[in-house]
Amino acid sequence: MSDELKDLYQEVILDHSKHPRNHRELAAPDAKADGFNALCGDKLTLFLQLEGDVIKDVSFIGSGCAISKASASMMTASLKGKKRDEAEVLVDQFHKMITGEQPDLASLGKLAVFSGVCEFPARVKCASLAWRTLEAALSGAKDPVSSE
Repeated sequence: MSDELKDLYQEVILDHSKHPRNHRELAAPDAKADGFNALCGDKLTLFLQLEGDVIKDVSFIGSGCAISKASASMMTASLKGKKRDEAEVLVDQFHKMITGEQPDLASLGKLAVFSGVCEFPARVKCASLAWRTLEAALSGAKDPVSSE
């Protein structure tokens, strides 16, 4: 990762960690799921409001490390207005990126700042928690998601 990208990564992570977007509980969600990362102690609940096949609103509550919170914040900001299948593609591309595979970086937009997470294997679980919880919410899973 270039020094310029490292600086941007740190800046974005800190900003979204200190000032998370969509960090609130939705009053009447159509779907929700809980996630937990035992390694860091990250916990979150994700809420989805759907209009047909479109994610009308998405939010989360919980606590966690800076990477976990920033990932949830940026994920929720990127999902609003997306169709379910678009969200599933985004999940797949994000997972490829943080595990060192070759994603379509153009499809990830600002989420590409997380590309350096693959250099820190212990942090992959932190970055992926919100995304795995999103998958659970979209599939209607009732059991909490663990990043183990």
